[in-house]
Amino acid sequence: MRVFVILPAAGIGTRMAASGAAPKQFLSIDGVPVLIRSLRTFLAVPRVEAILVAVRGAERSRVEAQVAEYGLGAKVSVVEGGEDRQHSVGNALAALACADDDIVLVHDAVRPLIDVATIDRTIDAIVKHGAAIVGLPAVDTIKQVERTADGAIITSTIPRERVVQAQTPQGARFGFMQKAFAEAAADEFPGTDEASLLERAGVQVAVVAGSARNFKITQPGDIELAEFYLRKTTADLRG
Repeated sequence: MRVFVILPAAGIGTRMAASGAAPKQFLSIDGVPVLIRSLRTFLAVPRVEAILVAVRGAERSRVEAQVAEYGLGAKVSVVEGGEDRQHSVGNALAALACADDDIVLVHDAVRPLIDVATIDRTIDAIVKHGAAIVGLPAVDTIKQVERTADGAIITSTIPRERVVQAQTPQGARFGFMQKAFAEAAADEFPGTDEASLLERAGVQVAVVAGSARNFKITQPGDIELAEFYLRKTTADLRG
């Protein structure tokens, strides 16, 4: 069994773009690009054999230069992404030479504070169940609503213990992932994440506990929050 990782990093990020910032994956956290921080963590997992980064064609040379600059090239390859996340991951899957029982993890490149322990737990869950995602238990009361011309109307309350907020990595045995993406492409089905495609293909997906630290850089202010978490971790390690 081998473990492969796909980092889709072809997004522009409309909220960041509206503020005039660079694409999220190229912003720096304490002087290190977001993408590089994500790569470093996965490279610190001994079971990870290779990582594919899916980027827009125009940014491929930029990413390759960053990977080389930080000395991460031995296990990292860059492939061209697609118009959206699903196409980017699909392109990367097509570039992998895997056995059906190998494991493929997909992680948002702009979740730079993922930790090695969570990655290891996700791999273990896939070994046991065939597919797994990282999820954060809901802390707020969740309401299901119906959209009307006058706004949203509550139709029911969903028990919090039955809800998790999906994070990444999300992964599965390569055979399951390949089947799920092939079926979605054939039906032109746009999924919201890898788990939605796996669920649709009839694959049972387990949930591994995530954390608030593993958030996605999406808007101005998130870089400062990430730097706060990093400083806190450093302080905690120093005792």
